[in-house]
Amino acid sequence: MTIPTPRKPWQPTAKNRIENVLVIVAAFGLAGLSVEFTGLSGKLGFFISLFISLLILSFSFHYLQRGSAAAKDSLLQVLTVMAIVTTLIPIVSIVVTVFAKGYKGLHWGILTKDMALASVNDPIANGGLLHALVGTILMVGGALIFSFPIGVLTALYLTEIRGSLTRPIKFLVQAMSGVPSIVAGLFILSSLIYPVTKELSGLMGSLALTILMIPTIARTAEEMLHLIPNELREAGVALGGTQWRTVAGVVLPAAKSGLVTAIILGVARIIGETAPLLLVSGGGDALNLNPTQGAMGSLPYYIWKAFLTGGTDEAFARAWAGMLVLLSFIFILFGLARYLSGRKVG
Repeated sequence: MTIPTPRKPWQPTAKNRIENVLVIVAAFGLAGLSVEFTGLSGKLGFFISLFISLLILSFSFHYLQRGSAAAKDSLLQVLTVMAIVTTLIPIVSIVVTVFAKGYKGLHWGILTKDMALASVNDPIANGGLLHALVGTILMVGGALIFSFPIGVLTALYLTEIRGSLTRPIKFLVQAMSGVPSIVAGLFILSSLIYPVTKELSGLMGSLALTILMIPTIARTAEEMLHLIPNELREAGVALGGTQWRTVAGVVLPAAKSGLVTAIILGVARIIGETAPLLLVSGGGDALNLNPTQGAMGSLPYYIWKAFLTGGTDEAFARAWAGMLVLLSFIFILFGLARYLSGRKVG
């Protein structure tokens, strides 16, 4: 007996693919004619003409071939593809621009030298961004030490305790997610620096970044804790464990990968913040390993200063190189977050 070959009728055939290619080619031709004989011009005009032409041709072709249902489906497909392309254009443009301009500022000493004896207008080989890289790591690490326990405890209260303050706390977390970053810097400046420390430092930068980091960690951790099955909690209580012992011994270990994802997303959220650090960190040019004393540099401050106080090709090359290093860190962090979030919880 011959076993029939499994079929996938929803997949397009070779004929369907050829027809789709012909529709796309016709849309490109019609868009070119529109740019040539109408007021539309430039890349934006061609893109708009292509979008409209593809909508009309695809809808009309599928309507004549297969009816209204296929026409509506093709319409949604074109809209979806165009939305994806529109989203990718600025992302690809930013990455390509940063790489194309940033590699010119790279040299062997960029990660081993600081700017204590150099200015942004000196030759590229003079100085580097070691002080900015170390300052960013110290300030972001300090913010993580402060914000992670607060964010996780907030998420545990919202998911495990669910007391009378659940709604106000959830509202505050959501409101803090939309707070402008400069407000965090102004808060630390007015509440701690002016009345208490009288000095700009890396610690003040960490506290400002903590305000911005807590909502991201709290919301991400809350979503991850919601993914933990209630059966695990019930099993822990059934074995005689208290609620907090069950949370500490069962729930948190099961959500370990999700909590790591929350940390990475929180770090990625604040690693590029500039406004609060301009106000509270001091932005030193020398390597400073003490967050509690003296000005401390950071990658965002390094980039901002190179653009502001420079004006030469060397200064711009330094700024773009700093952006390339910062963007690389962000890509690494989001890649780790994507990898960890894709793993099975528990």
